[in-house]
Amino acid sequence: MKKLIKNGLVVDGSGHKGFKADVLIDGDKIEKIGDICECSDMEIIDAKGLVVAPGFIDTHSHSDLQILVDPKVMPKVMQGITTEVLGQDGISMAPLPKEFVSPWRKNLAGLDGDTDNIDWNYETTENYLKMIENVKPGLNECYLVPHGNIRMEAMGLENRLPNEEDLEKMRQITRREMEAGAVGLSTGLIYMPCAYSESKEIIEMCKIVAEYDGIFVIHQRSEADTILDSMEEVIKIGRESGVKIHYSHFKVCGKKNWDKIDKVVELLEKAEAEGIKVSFDQYPYVAGSTMLGVILPPWVHDGGTNKVLERLADKELRRKMVYDIEHGIHGWDNFVEFAGLDQIFVTSVKTEKNKDAIGLSLTELGRLRGKDPYEATFDLLYEEENAVGMVDFYGTEEHVQLFMKRPEMNACTDGLLGGKPHPRVFGAFPRILGKYVREDKALSLEEAVYKMTKKPATTFNMTGRGEIKEGNYADICIFNPETVIDKGTFTKPIQYPEGIEYVIINGKVTVENGKHTENRSGVVLRKKGKEVIK
Repeated sequence: MKKLIKNGLVVDGSGHKGFKADVLIDGDKIEKIGDICECSDMEIIDAKGLVVAPGFIDTHSHSDLQILVDPKVMPKVMQGITTEVLGQDGISMAPLPKEFVSPWRKNLAGLDGDTDNIDWNYETTENYLKMIENVKPGLNECYLVPHGNIRMEAMGLENRLPNEEDLEKMRQITRREMEAGAVGLSTGLIYMPCAYSESKEIIEMCKIVAEYDGIFVIHQRSEADTILDSMEEVIKIGRESGVKIHYSHFKVCGKKNWDKIDKVVELLEKAEAEGIKVSFDQYPYVAGSTMLGVILPPWVHDGGTNKVLERLADKELRRKMVYDIEHGIHGWDNFVEFAGLDQIFVTSVKTEKNKDAIGLSLTELGRLRGKDPYEATFDLLYEEENAVGMVDFYGTEEHVQLFMKRPEMNACTDGLLGGKPHPRVFGAFPRILGKYVREDKALSLEEAVYKMTKKPATTFNMTGRGEIKEGNYADICIFNPETVIDKGTFTKPIQYPEGIEYVIINGKVTVENGKHTENRSGVVLRKKGKEVIK
């Protein structure tokens, strides 16, 4: 049965002014836009007073494991997201050689969680994507092949530079995974084993990605003290490989670094003037979220999670950790320095034993345990085998808006799904529409929808998505512009937003009148040639 969306304000994702029109859906495609007569065999959706927009595209998602465990991925769908980009930060699900399954699960747990309820012996991206298809995902999923996984398959988890044989293996693995449909390459240069690499290694992989017109998505080496050097490294990678650059969760951390913001913007513009394609995603909050283990100095992570646990068990090494955190290491993003122990909060743990730590700052954790906060934190990481999530406060609303208005920006969630998560997991996109469009007027409605739909679709070469256009796939979000808003807070983050009335994915209604219909109609999007398609 065809579906007819009547009486809505169509904000089509192009950035152009919204217009009154009906939208006719036939199967999984948009058939017609205009003044359309109702027929008896049509399903009618009355969008009077509502905005009809393309489905939102989350270009930085951590649903990599969750999509296999709970394919609906409710926190995303209920805020209007219809497509996600998985494989972020250089550490994700695939490729995963069988001999590395155990240590890699521990390394991954702090970001994406862990479970025994799947078969971990899939080995390649091709097989991982087939697993997603087999569970019938609730939304569209595409995948970046992670640098850390490639490095692990090629040369293990050791802290060393690759030789020519290692580099050739990494090139071959990158090509294999791009052929399997990956949309690009990701890295996270604060995470192990990615942080062991130098630019040359990344450039070699990016040359392969560029052959496929793929994208390089990077959590850069520094978002704080050495951010300018870090950005220069990223620009060099783009220049020497020819790859398109996309910075993850773009920001400048720490009050003492805010004077670098003008130079950061200059570097973006310098790269674009050179002809390097540059974009970034951003979540609309002044706090970030990642795994708590990043507060430990880089040397603690050498050799993987088992080595981390050995070092955390050593009292002398704990003292060295505290010294390095208190005094800093050049080139290392020191989260304690730019956020403070009182502004880093535990969001998830693995065991029941430490559930009481969730929601506490590291200062409060120390008070609860009757210990120095460093010792309490080290104990927590040790007992939870490093599988602990955190939220950290780093910036100001002024800076969020400054980057939000940049032409390179598109929206994302970057939310970890376990425990008491960052509220962006449930509300990043409605927050932009409610706070930054309606309340603060930092963006027009059309600008915001563009940055949530067509901009990311264009950046990631998603053919037929991101715009309400005849012939495109019927991924649609219908929302109330007067009420749409995020509801989650840092103390009570697990709350669905208001104002998202309908979500349609590949022509099927997934959310109706703000309620999930139990439909799961997502598909895996693979890169074929220069396009990302079904």
